[in-house]
Amino acid sequence: MASLGVDSEQEPLLGDRTPGSREWDIIETEEHYKSRWRSIRILYLTMFLSSVGFSIVIMSIWPYLQKIDQTADASFLGWVIASYSLGQMVASPLFGLWSNYRPRKEPLIVSIFISVAANCLYAYVHVPASHNKYYMLAARGLVGFGAGNVAVIRSYIAGATSLQERTSSMANTSACQALGFILGPVFQTCFALIGEKGVTWDVIKLQINMYTAPVLLGAFLGILNIILILTILREHRVDDTGRQCKNINFEEASTDEVQVPQGNIDQVAVVATNVLFFVILFIFALFETIVTPLTMDMYAWTREQAVLYDGIILAALGVEAVIIFMGIKLLSKKTGERALLLGGLIIIWVGFFVLLPWGNQFPKIQWEDLHNNSIPNTTFGEIIITLWKSPREDHSEEPTGCPVEQAWCLYTPMIHLAQFLISAVLIGIGYPSCNVMSYTLYSKILGPNPQGVYMGWLTASGSAARILGPVFISQVYTAWGPRWAFSLVCGMVVLTITLLGVVYRRLIAFSVRHGRIQE
Repeated sequence: MASLGVDSEQEPLLGDRTPGSREWDIIETEEHYKSRWRSIRILYLTMFLSSVGFSIVIMSIWPYLQKIDQTADASFLGWVIASYSLGQMVASPLFGLWSNYRPRKEPLIVSIFISVAANCLYAYVHVPASHNKYYMLAARGLVGFGAGNVAVIRSYIAGATSLQERTSSMANTSACQALGFILGPVFQTCFALIGEKGVTWDVIKLQINMYTAPVLLGAFLGILNIILILTILREHRVDDTGRQCKNINFEEASTDEVQVPQGNIDQVAVVATNVLFFVILFIFALFETIVTPLTMDMYAWTREQAVLYDGIILAALGVEAVIIFMGIKLLSKKTGERALLLGGLIIIWVGFFVLLPWGNQFPKIQWEDLHNNSIPNTTFGEIIITLWKSPREDHSEEPTGCPVEQAWCLYTPMIHLAQFLISAVLIGIGYPSCNVMSYTLYSKILGPNPQGVYMGWLTASGSAARILGPVFISQVYTAWGPRWAFSLVCGMVVLTITLLGVVYRRLIAFSVRHGRIQE
């Protein structure tokens, strides 16, 4: 993890300064420089652990929910999945506001403590005699609430880096986040070896099994994270050129610090970037959601095959994203963030265009009445449910293909596997590029002023996108099929590219806009 920040640390803040030179001492001492990057590295780790907290139980929620509460249905599962993003959406602006006026340690420690407590609650949801599903709902919502510290993390990193360092640091942050999403399910798979029964600590009524062990690990790592923040994290803020700035967050003031430059933030650029970020996450969330039902309908995969093959595909996309995040750091120095954002959106459009059904070959039709075992139901939870179907069920006679209840199956051409894989690769290139470029630009537009609240709204818009994206695609795909669903997505991307073109010249750094430095 620590190695992710090495390249940024080795870059000089201004020109060709080196530690020990007179100019370096005036701008930033070597001790301050090392302390600043130690703090940023701790926040890389915090971002990683926040992502792991979401993904480490995602594959086991449904069987655990069924085990603790027989009244829980697929519709309620949808609420449990969405509660994480709802909690994060509510908490992000609050923690962001807090971080603007108090030391950033405070909201970070409180948010992580909430996540630790929520993970412990999740481990005990089997204990109450009734209403267990609501305890699970509360636990996942609180984990999401704790994950609202993403706004504080991005705000801190934006404020503790110069313009020259910003893109690289934001790319590292995104890489840590993506790595967490990849490794979470891997940890869950390892804990599956414990089994459903596991062991029970009767004195405190704690069951350690394949469902609770991941969250207990998450709670332990959260406590470790709090200790690291208390002992290593220091308040640092620099302006766009790398000079220390005075701020209420600083524990100690220095005579070498300069005042925060004054000037108005371009609110049009701020709103436009929030919209761009929302659309980018909305599109990727709907793509992740539709992968399983799409492949089961088009290729007649069973549930077990879909979970295995789609899991491999999404894991490969995660690895691809990490590579893209690392490559972007170099490419952005030659092309600039705006060009990379535009290029990423174009690649996403091509990816969804490739996914449109063509030709005269049709998918296999599933004529059997599948009731609740079929994808085409009315709720988001019922679409997600296929990921958690018990492996103990007899799948030898499981009906496969595109369900006849979906009328479009009878006249919509199939999407060939090569189409799907090419599309996945293109979206896997475009999404990470757009993701990191959008909030890198956002942080530069805001400038050296406190960014907590603004970052909170950006994180909240991303959380809203992760809630609405799956709902949108599940309804449109079930009712109208992939041709309409992906055509609408293509249209949405075209509108987003148009918006970017309209505000393109406004998406510039605060200091550039006010003429303090050259672009």
